[in-house]
Amino acid sequence: MALRLEQLIIGSERQYTPYQAARTADVPMDLASRFWRAMGFPDVGQAKALTEADVLALRRLAGLVEAGLLSESMAVQVARSTGQTTARLADWQIDSFLEGLTEPPEPGMTRSDVAYPLVELLLPELEEFLVYVWRRQLAAATGRVLQAQDDAEMVDRRLAVAFADLVGFTRLTRRLEEEELGELVENFETTAADLVAARGGRLIKTLGDEVLYAADDPAIAAAIGLELVETLADDPKIPQIRVGIAFGTVTTRMGDVFGNTVNLASRLTSIAPKDAVLVDEAMREELTAVGAAPHSEKEADERPAGVAPYRFGLRPMYRRPVRGLGVVEPWILSRRS
Repeated sequence: MALRLEQLIIGSERQYTPYQAARTADVPMDLASRFWRAMGFPDVGQAKALTEADVLALRRLAGLVEAGLLSESMAVQVARSTGQTTARLADWQIDSFLEGLTEPPEPGMTRSDVAYPLVELLLPELEEFLVYVWRRQLAAATGRVLQAQDDAEMVDRRLAVAFADLVGFTRLTRRLEEEELGELVENFETTAADLVAARGGRLIKTLGDEVLYAADDPAIAAAIGLELVETLADDPKIPQIRVGIAFGTVTTRMGDVFGNTVNLASRLTSIAPKDAVLVDEAMREELTAVGAAPHSEKEADERPAGVAPYRFGLRPMYRRPVRGLGVVEPWILSRRS
C-alpha cells in the first residue's frame, strides 16, 4: 500500500538508481547528489528508488543553470529552500490533516483501505491550491523587491522585526499532556499567523512557543505586537506572552532574516515584562518620526485640537547591557486611547 500511494502521489514508478537518473538527465552525478541532498532526500546507494519525475525535476533544475538563469550555488539554494518548506508542509498535512481523515469509518476497515481513495480525491485539489498560494506569495515578494531602491536593499533591508514568546512554556511542557500541548501550540501559532497576515506583516517562522514576524512599516509591527498581547490575553488556554521589536538593517536569506536587529529583537523579548511589548531606541525613533507616537508625554498633551491623536505611547525602561549587543535602552510600547 505504501508503494501504491507513493506511485499515486509522484505519478510514476521507481525505475532508476541515482546514477542512472543522473545519466538519463544528462547531469553530473556530483551535482545531482547536491541537488537531492539540498531537497532533503536521503542517500539510497544504488537502489532503484527514483522515478521519471525525479529525472525531469533534475533536468529542469540543471537546465536553469545551463541557461545562465541561475548559478549553481543559487540552484542548490532553490532546491534547499523548496525542500525545507514543502517537507514541513507535507509533515503537517499528514500528521494533522490526513491522519484524522483516514480514521476507518466502519469496523473491520483499516487505515490503508481509506487512505488510497482519499489521497486520490484530495491530491489534485491540494496541488492546485498549493500552486495558487505560491503564486500569490511570489507576486507579493516580487512587489517588495521591485520597491527596493537598489540591489543591496533587496538583501539588506531596513525592517521592523519582532518575536512573540509564550511565558513559562518549558514548565507547561512538563505539566500538560502531549495532545493538550499540541493544541496550545497550534492555537498560538494560528492566532499569531492570522493577526500578522491580516495587519500586513510577514510571518517569518514559528518555533513552537515563539513566532518571528517582520514588517516594512514600524507602525504595523507595533500594532501587531499590541494586538497579539490583547487577543491572546482573552484566551484562557494560552499563557501570557511578551513581545520584543527592533528596527534596523536585516539580511534576508531563503525566507529567513538575520543580523543584529534580529538578535536585538530576541533579547528584548527575553527581558520584556509579561503581556507587554518592548521596543528598541531605533524603533522608538521611527514611530515618533512618522507621528505615530509622541517624543514625550508633554508633547502629547500639547497636541493641537483637531489633529489626529497619537496611536502609541512609549515609556522608557532603565538602560541595561545586553549580551553581545552592548547597552540598550528599551521602551514599553502601549496603545493610546
